Amino acid sequence: MEITVKQMMQIEENGHQMGFLRKFMMENAGAAAVRCLVDKVGDVSSKKILVFAGLGNNGGDALVISRHLAGYGAAVTLVLLGSQDKIKTEESRWNWQLLEKMSSVKLIIGEQLQYNFDADVIVDGILGTGIAGTIREPYASAISFINKSKAFKLAVDVPSGLDPDTGNTANICVKADITVTFHKMKIGMPKRTDMCGQIFVEKIGIPPEAEVGVL
Repeated sequence: MEITVKQMMQIEENGHQMGFLRKFMMENAGAAAVRCLVDKVGDVSSKKILVFAGLGNNGGDALVISRHLAGYGAAVTLVLLGSQDKIKTEESRWNWQLLEKMSSVKLIIGEQLQYNFDADVIVDGILGTGIAGTIREPYASAISFINKSKAFKLAVDVPSGLDPDTGNTANICVKADITVTFHKMKIGMPKRTDMCGQIFVEKIGIPPEAEVGVL
C-alpha cells in the first residue's frame, strides 16, 4: 500500500500520541538506513562517508545515521546546512547535542561551504518530504555537489528535491543510488526510480494501530 505525505504525518502523530515518541521513530529510521547501506556497500569501516543534514527531521535522521556509522568505524563528516541554533525540532536538537560530544564525527556547520570533499559514500538528509517551491541556497549547491560526485549515494526518506506525492522534481533534485523510505511507500516514488534508485521501505516501530482512521 502506498500513502501520501499527509497520511504519513498523521500516522506519526498518532503513534506519538500513543507514546511511541518521535525521538524513537528518528532513531529507528537512522538505524534502518545504516543497515540498508551496509547491506549494499559492505564493510564501511574503511570508508569516507559524507552526510548532509538539513535543519528539519530529515536532517535529524541524518544525524542519527552519522552516529551509527561512527559506531561501525566509518570516517564520518557531517555537514549541517545552516546554523545549529536554527535546528527546527527537539528530536534533531537532542541528536545534534549528542554528536557535539563525539570526536569520531567531524562536524562542519554553515551555509558558505568549500565543496572539496572526498567521499566514498554520500548521505542525503537535506530536505525530506516537506519540499515546496524552488530549492535555494545553501541546499542547491549541496545537491549540485552530490550529483557531480562519483560516490555511492543514499537518500533518506526521499531524494531532496523530489515531491513524494507527485513524483515531480524541483529545479534541482538529488539523483540517488538507493532511497530508504520509512513505514510505507510514498505514492509518487515508484515511478521515479530514475531519481530514487533502488527503494527500500523500512519499518521504524510505529504501531499498526497508529494507522486507524488514516488508511
